[in-house]
Amino acid sequence: MKTSGENSVRYNSVMSRTTAVTGSQLTDALRALDVNFIMGGESKDETLRKRPSRLIAALAESKESRLRLSLIPLFLEHPEFAVRVRTVAKNLGPTARLTLQCYYSAAVWLEKKYRQHGKPLPDYFSKELGLSPTDDSEENLRNLAKRHRELSGTQVNWLGTYQHAAQIWQKGLIYKQN
Repeated sequence: MKTSGENSVRYNSVMSRTTAVTGSQLTDALRALDVNFIMGGESKDETLRKRPSRLIAALAESKESRLRLSLIPLFLEHPEFAVRVRTVAKNLGPTARLTLQCYYSAAVWLEKKYRQHGKPLPDYFSKELGLSPTDDSEENLRNLAKRHRELSGTQVNWLGTYQHAAQIWQKGLIYKQN
């Protein structure tokens, strides 16, 4: 049986953290930000909410796939966090950096697909990921999924993963309206 400390996320020294962040704290922070992606969260903990760079890094480094995946709805709900994503990515290890770059990029294309109004999320990582974006969001998502699979060396259905995040995010929007 794992203790809560075993699921803790530690930040690299550049992010200047001194304590570990648990999955529960991340879930609470998402709830405080009104990101209804993960069930749970007993409180609306404001600690990480007020430190978006730490939250983004902790989610990217999480051992739990559901928490890593919550990066997509986080950027869809809080596009103002996009200004921090490049700095955070530079300070992460290779695996967490790839996760952040791919999930942020998925949010970019999902936003273009589902939100035709407002200022779009900037595409910060296509060039670095070796992608050539088109005007077709679906094609961009397919190409991103293929590249994610190549760079990660995993045989995960990344396109389905991105689509799953979008579906749950949309259900969260409906939940908030009711």
